[in-house]
Amino acid sequence: MNRLIKVFAFFSISLGFLNSCQEDIVLDGDFVETAVVYGLLDQADSIHFVKITRAFIGPGSALDIAKIPDSSYFDQVEATISEVLNGQIVRTWILKDTLVQDKDTNGLFYGPKQVAYYFKTLPTGPFETIQASVDPLLSSLKPLATYRFKAIINGGEFEVSGETELVHGMTSPTASQNYTFKFANDPGVYISSGVSISNTGNAHITSAHLDVLFNEFQGTAFNEKSFRWKLGESAVEPYSSRTYSAVGRTFYDLVKSNVSNDPNIDKRTFKAIRIILTGGAEDLYNYMSVNSPSSTLAQSKPTFTNLSVSNGKRVVGIFSSRQTVTYYKPFYTSPQQAYIRAIDKKSTRELCIGPITGFLLFCSNHPGDNIVGQEESFACN
Repeated sequence: MNRLIKVFAFFSISLGFLNSCQEDIVLDGDFVETAVVYGLLDQADSIHFVKITRAFIGPGSALDIAKIPDSSYFDQVEATISEVLNGQIVRTWILKDTLVQDKDTNGLFYGPKQVAYYFKTLPTGPFETIQASVDPLLSSLKPLATYRFKAIINGGEFEVSGETELVHGMTSPTASQNYTFKFANDPGVYISSGVSISNTGNAHITSAHLDVLFNEFQGTAFNEKSFRWKLGESAVEPYSSRTYSAVGRTFYDLVKSNVSNDPNIDKRTFKAIRIILTGGAEDLYNYMSVNSPSSTLAQSKPTFTNLSVSNGKRVVGIFSSRQTVTYYKPFYTSPQQAYIRAIDKKSTRELCIGPITGFLLFCSNHPGDNIVGQEESFACN
């Protein structure tokens, strides 16, 4: 979405520059109505959003016009998404409009409220089966289906359409219960852990992130803290694997930079690592590649969209898909399974008493480090 906003903002600002060069030039006569559409389907989501706006032109500064919400909206939008299996339409959702209120107000465009269109499904699970028997539209998206988007603009003035398969088939060895991150060996000696993605489906770009969670205590009360660690992003071929490296030294440096500065903290304990793997469809990869910064002096770039438009109008944007796979690895599961841990004992010791984070009051509440009579020096009291 940020890339789309930047492209659209550049387009709007450029029009402003052209309008200021010569006052007797009237651009409105050459203007062609242009739809701006951005939608990504993800089978892991239960609410699926599509942004549908319009390019604008008018007298005065484009920067001023961008701050006016009505300048970016069509008068009327009727949008649907249909699910197709074996060439037959199985389900069709009518998209509803809603106000999303998290837009950064420091951007070029209006905020914090913006209109988006959406439909709902349920994640896969027992509850989904019960609800789907009552309302089939609530059943989750089907990995092997194709999804068709259509928007009728201003009562039939023109239509925008697009189609995408879902990204599917991503798995990872990190899902194993026995997988443990190893960030340190001997004190002050750091190692790396690999986060692998097995792309047995149709992703053309993948990325890996880790959410690192820990608790900060004041007496018995505590607050959960976390930070996101981006391991990498790269193009991939379907039916291939990609491994991203989680560097041990980086782990401890990030922990150090993300603890609070509150002097009243009594202790900190490690909580969990959440592994977030994402794969993007081929059209999404192409769109991202085209809209990445130019590396040539000419600054000339092609355009890409997989959307179609009728009646001589224009459309920019993308309707595509991604797959998000999330694994949650707690510091420990239960006292009975003390051998299972998100980070191993040596990495835990380094967190608690190592040279980078040893002064941050981390201690271990892992049952394997708190055996009565054999407590480790870094165990919590």
